Amino acid sequence: IAGLVSNYNGVVSLSEEVDNKFATIDTMLQRRADLIPNLVECVKGYAKHEKQLLENITKQRTEYAKNQNLKKAGELNKSLNKVIAIAENYPELKASEQFISLQNNLVKMESQLQAARRIYNTDVQRYNSAIQTVPSNIVAGIFGFKEKEFFQIEEYKNDPNPLNADLYQDEIRSLSRLLDDESQGEEVIEYFCRKCRRP
Repeated sequence: IAGLVSNYNGVVSLSEEVDNKFATIDTMLQRRADLIPNLVECVKGYAKHEKQLLENITKQRTEYAKNQNLKKAGELNKSLNKVIAIAENYPELKASEQFISLQNNLVKMESQLQAARRIYNTDVQRYNSAIQTVPSNIVAGIFGFKEKEFFQIEEYKNDPNPLNADLYQDEIRSLSRLLDDESQGEEVIEYFCRKCRRP
């Protein structure tokens, strides 16, 4: 009986550690989500062609507020990073002091979130391993302990040389006219796009 109690307490302790780490992550996610309305309003004034993306992230924020789970958090985080990244295609937006401030705050929160995610996933791994290992798995079966979900989110990557194809359409068409062979023209376009992305 003493061994059973000891194993039970160990599993409970590991489970509580995971729950505590998730509470920290949830707070970070909520802080990022709270900035979304301001971000959407800021971007809307400069990037009118991104209406669908802005509507999607507003909808995802509402869904996350109603049902806070790791899957919806990952989806919201991915869309949020997309909104941050589109500034590269809109110089006026990129120069906006309001956007710069929002972007800096969001990227800083993202770094903190990634660090918290790694700690959380480590604790989840320890807990999941414990309830699968004898004799703790017997305790887990008796008391109904279930595996916990890992938190997977896409990390924000700032591409310093993004390709905005619209800026290069005239140059691309000019290069294409230099070649009679259509397939060669396509090769030139592909090459030119690569050069624009990585000068």
